[in-house]
Amino acid sequence: MIFKPSGFSILFFVVLLMSSCKNKSQPQSDLDTETVKPKLNVMQANRLASLPFGCIQTEYPNKLGQTLHDSTQLKNPKTLHPAFYGCFDWHSSVHGHWSLVSLLRQFPDINNASAIREKLIENLSKGNIELEMDYFKMKGNATYERTYGWAWLLKLAEELYTWDDPMAKELSANLQPLVDVIVQGYIDFLPKLNYPIRVGEHSNTAFGMSLAWDYAITTHQGELQKVLETSVTRFYLNDVACPLSWEPSGFDFLSPCLQEADVVRKVLPPDAFKKWFKSFLPEMANSSFTMETGKVSDRTDGKLVHIDGLNFSRAWCLYGIAKTLPEYAHLRHIADEHLNYSLSSIVDDNYEGTHWLGTFALYALNHSE
Repeated sequence: MIFKPSGFSILFFVVLLMSSCKNKSQPQSDLDTETVKPKLNVMQANRLASLPFGCIQTEYPNKLGQTLHDSTQLKNPKTLHPAFYGCFDWHSSVHGHWSLVSLLRQFPDINNASAIREKLIENLSKGNIELEMDYFKMKGNATYERTYGWAWLLKLAEELYTWDDPMAKELSANLQPLVDVIVQGYIDFLPKLNYPIRVGEHSNTAFGMSLAWDYAITTHQGELQKVLETSVTRFYLNDVACPLSWEPSGFDFLSPCLQEADVVRKVLPPDAFKKWFKSFLPEMANSSFTMETGKVSDRTDGKLVHIDGLNFSRAWCLYGIAKTLPEYAHLRHIADEHLNYSLSSIVDDNYEGTHWLGTFALYALNHSE
C-alpha cells in the first residue's frame, strides 16, 4: 500500500518543521516571554456582544438579592426590574447593557446591530426606568446594589452620554432620573462610611468609586466628584505596602490592592500618584516583577469562575497604571498575560460565567490600547 499524503498532513509537517527550526534557533527563555497582544477588533467584538445579547432579555435563572418586608414585594424579576431583569442579576444586566452600547458605539456594523438596538430601546424605555426607580423607593431597598450595581449604572450612563447618536441621546434622557437617584446615593452614603471595604467581590469600595469617578468627571458632576475625592483621600492615601502576596482569595474577581491603586491613580495628579504608588506596591517598580495569572479550576461553578474576572480586572488596572506612569511599562506584559489567559475561555455553555464575563473582558480590552 502506497501512502499518499493529504494536503492537511503536508501542512502539518511544514508547521512542525518550522516550529522545530524556531526552537533550535531561539532560546526557550525567549519563547516563554512571548505574549500575543490582545486587541479589540470586529471579530472579538462580535464574540463578546453575543454574551449580553443572549441574556439581557433572559429572565431565568435569576438571583434577585431582595429583602422582603411583606408579601406584596413577591413578584417575578421582570415585574420588579422591567429594564434590568436579565443576565441572572441586576448588576450583570446593567453592565450587559453597557457592553452592548460600548460595542455598538465602537463597531456600528456589528452582528445583530439592528436587533441590539431594538432590545436596548425596549428595555431602557422611559416607563421601564420609572419602574426601576420605584423599586429603589420601596421599603428596605434604598441601598439595593450599593455600590457595585450603582457603579455599573453610572458607567452605562457615561457611555450613553458621550455617544453622539440619536438612540443614545434618547436612552440617556430615559435613564437620567435613575442616575440621579444613584448619584445621590453615593453623596449620602460615602461620608457615613468610616472604613473602606477591602474585598475582592462586589462590595469593594475602590471599584465602586472608580467608575463613579469616571462618570463625575465626564458629566461634570462637581458635588459627586468632591465626595469621591474626599473619600479616596480619607480611605487610602496613608496606605503603604499592600499585601499583594495574599491575593487572590478563592472567590475574587477584583484585586483589593490593584483596584485601590486604580482609583487613587484617577484622583491624584501623576506626580503625587507616583510617590504614593512607590510606597503602596514597591515591588512593582522592579522591571522583572512577575504576577501569576489566576487559575480557574471549574468554570461551571459560579464562584470559582470569578477568577476569570480577576484576570480581566487585574489587566485593566495594570494597563491604567502603566499609562499613567510610563516607567511602569513592564506591567503591560503582565496585563496581556492575564487578559489572554481568560479571554479564550469565556464563550461557552456555562451561564455561571457567560452572563457577566464578557463585560469584564471588554472593559479590559478597552484599556489595552
